[in-house]
Amino acid sequence: MQATERLEFGKYYHIYNRGINSENLFKENRNHLYFLTLYNKHINPIAETFAWCLLKNHFHLLVRIKTFEEILQNHHEHEIKRIIAPHQSFGNLFNAYTKAINKGYNRHGALFERPFKRKLIDSKTYLQSVIKYIHYNPVNHGFCQHPIEYPWSSYLTCLSEKPTKLKREKVISIFENIEGLKISHTKNENFDSLEEFLNL
Repeated sequence: MQATERLEFGKYYHIYNRGINSENLFKENRNHLYFLTLYNKHINPIAETFAWCLLKNHFHLLVRIKTFEEILQNHHEHEIKRIIAPHQSFGNLFNAYTKAINKGYNRHGALFERPFKRKLIDSKTYLQSVIKYIHYNPVNHGFCQHPIEYPWSSYLTCLSEKPTKLKREKVISIFENIEGLKISHTKNENFDSLEEFLNL
């Protein structure tokens, strides 16, 4: 699949990218928080989120792009003409975050590699594998021993009962139930084949 392929309505995607020249995207905790604030503004209206993880120099997201009809439901009649293509919503997120980092850290130019990477997810098995891969990313990069120890991913939200926009119940159902999710996350796996597919 071409990396520049447009995101299709109603489809699941693993979206990921890294800082240009492997530069850190998140230099301190407030950067993670601000990225998530922008994510809520730009992405929640056009996509359902199933998993996410923010590392120092890259990120992973697993989303289902809403159908056009679902997106319309979130807009008032006078806003209909302002609905933009899903890939542009992600572009707006990355541009807004880049501007904030450039201003806050006295830098200039691009922050993310372009275009951002995206892979279509077309099966429940693949969906389950990518969720676990995203949650285990901090472990694989040596930041912790288990996903539960890392604060900047959706794994803790999956275990929580606090209100969330993450599609927590759907994620849990993919693993049958909450115990199935926990058990599947008790053992790390070899993700080499998946990373090779993702060109990481």
